[in-house]
Amino acid sequence: MYTKKGRETMKIIIAGDGKVGDTLARQLTSEGYDITLVDTDSEVLESSAQRYDVMTVLGNCSTMETLKRAEAEEAELLIAVTNSDEGNLLCCLTAHSVNPTIHTIARIRNPEYTQQAYMMRDALALSLSVNPERQAAMEIGRLLRYPGFLKRETFAKGRVEIVELRITPESKLAGAALHELNRIIRCSVLVCTVIRDGEAITPDGNFILRAGDRIFVTAPSETLSLLLKNLDIITHKVKRVMLAGGSRIAYYLAEYLLKSGISVKLIERNYSRCVEIAELLPQADVVHGDASSLDLLESEGILSCDAFVTLTGLDELNMILSIYGNQCGVPQVITKLGRYENTKIVDSLPLGSVISPKNLCCNTIVQYVRALRNKTGAAVAVHLIADGKVEAIEFHADQSTPNCGIALKDLKLKKNVLIVCITHEGVTEIPNGSSKYYPGDTLVIVSSSGNVIYSIDDIFA
Repeated sequence: MYTKKGRETMKIIIAGDGKVGDTLARQLTSEGYDITLVDTDSEVLESSAQRYDVMTVLGNCSTMETLKRAEAEEAELLIAVTNSDEGNLLCCLTAHSVNPTIHTIARIRNPEYTQQAYMMRDALALSLSVNPERQAAMEIGRLLRYPGFLKRETFAKGRVEIVELRITPESKLAGAALHELNRIIRCSVLVCTVIRDGEAITPDGNFILRAGDRIFVTAPSETLSLLLKNLDIITHKVKRVMLAGGSRIAYYLAEYLLKSGISVKLIERNYSRCVEIAELLPQADVVHGDASSLDLLESEGILSCDAFVTLTGLDELNMILSIYGNQCGVPQVITKLGRYENTKIVDSLPLGSVISPKNLCCNTIVQYVRALRNKTGAAVAVHLIADGKVEAIEFHADQSTPNCGIALKDLKLKKNVLIVCITHEGVTEIPNGSSKYYPGDTLVIVSSSGNVIYSIDDIFA
């Protein structure tokens, strides 16, 4: 049962083989890390051992005996992502007693623990805490600020974004070659990736866009409103939002929206949860009812809301509700999916923006792991875009960074690696062949090469 291929690399223990643990195991083993999975379910562990190159340990990850069997004394990092916040915290604390030099990451989902965990991070031996539900709520909140975009990823302290747009048959970009893009939209942007028929493409200037394509556009943040305006994508400020489901994400999102002056109507079938949310958020309009009832949605005003966000615990229900919201003509629909595996099927459905808390959480952890491995020249931010097929990575150039001051056209980059943005002394530039970068600059790199970019040195051929 316990098998492992020997290799000289960072040893990582993942405590909890659920959705997040499984996704991390897949990602980190593909990058060559030495992974040990710990869980109390032998069948789950056996399934993971068959699919990934991992060592598995059956037992309670919060006990010293189990962590010693997982070789915590030799591990550099422990990631605790069981279903119990308390178990995750105890696991990190115990691991630190076994190995005082180990780095620890804990998933903490209960809102009551958020501030406490931060204030007690030293006492709890926490290097990092992650909250997938809060991350998802903040991502949805950002999307609601610019209703025309399916997704947004932010870089360079908010100065640069990579946004996702879908090309409709009526779009000005349908049938246009990319070298015509700046003339059509009258602002400087760069299309770094196109998703077509489920495949990620790194396009050149002769690439012809067509209806149905999803494009990922790099642009300075101040250009986003102009981009939407020049594409005739009419958006208006969101004032009324309907939430289906009273999950933790719904709570975090409703709290954020209410503070922003946006009215919230939340529909939840569990009466006690309705009472709890109503007490915590008295400004919210909390409705006790089944969000799967189309009559209820209509009577509660889905036809007049500005945005509809589906946040129930069932992916299938969220998808059906989002399709219905789209049919009702809701200007912005956002769908939460817990398991986001078959992207081709999801992409073919009118679900609006799709948010995966699991993927957001894993992106944060992978970024930490890579920074731990490469303390010099490590990525400042790592985002998976284009259904996870492409990485967008932010780096800071310094005196040791190769090729500073050399025009991009003279650089030899790895295949399917692009420098899509340079920020120099606070000024952001969408680069061309004559552009150069210097120590102190921020670079955003997009890679669909399949090679892991650990440090900025890795982008060069």
